[in-house]
Amino acid sequence: MRPEWIDENGHMNMAYYVVVFDGAIDHLWAAIGLGQPYRERTQHGTFAVESHIIYKTELLLGDEVQVSTQILAADSKRIHLAHEMRRADGTVAAQQEVMLLHVNLQTRRVVPFLPDAAETVAAAAEAHVALPRPDWVGRRLAMPGACPPT
Repeated sequence: MRPEWIDENGHMNMAYYVVVFDGAIDHLWAAIGLGQPYRERTQHGTFAVESHIIYKTELLLGDEVQVSTQILAADSKRIHLAHEMRRADGTVAAQQEVMLLHVNLQTRRVVPFLPDAAETVAAAAEAHVALPRPDWVGRRLAMPGACPPT
């Protein structure tokens, strides 16, 4: 964690959780062949289309974190991921659910994964299929019992 990520409340600003989770996606892409070499070679990449973050506990300057990533599902154009960020003591700091779309970077349109990428994405998703689905996935933001504004 960087000092400039600390906000006026003395903990990591919420925007930087996204930065850390995005870095975890970069590591996953490098591992399954969707990283920078793929983007440069094919002019294809991924765009996040939706993201939900649950902030579980604050992170303070000096805290070290590790992110684990699970592929929840994948199809010809999408990958659905779950990230869990933990402090060094194992405490869950945050959780992120994110949906990413495969995009032709020249046309800026969603397209199917290219054949080689489709194979590696499918294999990676299959490797995660037996993992338990996190109970926080699919949550929606709501205030149960609250009166709607009038």
